[in-house]
Amino acid sequence: MASDQFPGWHGTTIIGVRKDGEVVIAGDGQVSLGQTVIKGTARKVRRLSPGGFDVVAGFAGSTADAFTLLERLESKLEATPGQLQRASVELAKDWRTDKYLQKLEAMLIVTDGAELYVITGAGDVLEPEHDVTAIGSGGNYALAAARGMMDSVRDAEQIARDAMAIAADICVYTNGNLTIEKIAK
Repeated sequence: MASDQFPGWHGTTIIGVRKDGEVVIAGDGQVSLGQTVIKGTARKVRRLSPGGFDVVAGFAGSTADAFTLLERLESKLEATPGQLQRASVELAKDWRTDKYLQKLEAMLIVTDGAELYVITGAGDVLEPEHDVTAIGSGGNYALAAARGMMDSVRDAEQIARDAMAIAADICVYTNGNLTIEKIAK
């Protein structure tokens, strides 16, 4: 059932921060249905290791849809080891053209420690301009907070943590129970 047919599903906040050769992806743990918190400890950031090639991915949107996309991304990475951009573009092409995948409602932030992308169902593979990107219901709050901290002495993880804390204070669909994955190249 599409989210427009079942209003009340609200998302999450995922942020990706690249600074000083390290990338951190952090996500909150809240799953909400309408005004009810269903779960507060969901893991929306995962490490994928197809063929020994480490990639970190965070997702916002439908969990089942996101897992489908993560599986597809893993198979694309297995087919193109070490080529995150190519695998991401191939996933986005499939997502846009495959009738089954077109119905999936999720977004991904992915990184291999060097590259950082947002992948959408519209066929987009977006690279952030300022080494920070965020998705989900609290994404704009986290993005603005992180952008304001990028020139500080904070490292990537501290920026992600502090930005997520700000988002959790503002967005009712975001909590402070974080999953954080770091990767460096």
